[in-house]
Amino acid sequence: MAASQLLILDKKQIQQKINRIAYQILEDNLTEKEIVLAGIWDRGYKLALRLKKVLSKISDLKIIMLKIDLDRQNSKLVANTDLDETHWKNKVVIIVDDVLNSGKTLAYGLGVFLNTPHKKIRTVVLVDRSHKIFPIATDYVGLKMATVLKEHVDVVMDVEGEEDRVYLS
Repeated sequence: MAASQLLILDKKQIQQKINRIAYQILEDNLTEKEIVLAGIWDRGYKLALRLKKVLSKISDLKIIMLKIDLDRQNSKLVANTDLDETHWKNKVVIIVDDVLNSGKTLAYGLGVFLNTPHKKIRTVVLVDRSHKIFPIATDYVGLKMATVLKEHVDVVMDVEGEEDRVYLS
């Protein structure tokens, strides 16, 4: 970690946030038999896998993992998923990403599900920076923080040779 980086969450704190979010998801879906965790590639998907691991320990929920791969450079919604819509039709869908900045990524992630009936859609982010320009609300948040636009929040998870951490630079 460089001198200009401020540690916000360490490995233990990240896991505590993930555990708390998993319990919130469970409480919000007590009557459900299965849910879909739709992780935005790649750090959102890694976070979704961590949530699945905790949820599998604390519940009997069947968890369908879905990977959403977005073209973030395109001004139009261009997204690919690793499963077809029959896997999420008429189910609870939880869209997972690491950091909420403008809301564009979550809005595009939500777009994947708009033409398919579902029970409800929720959103998870590890860090919400409160700089939304899209009308996106976060349902489950690890840490909400005010930052200036020129600052950057980096999430390091499951990177070989590096300890999990969230830092501001």
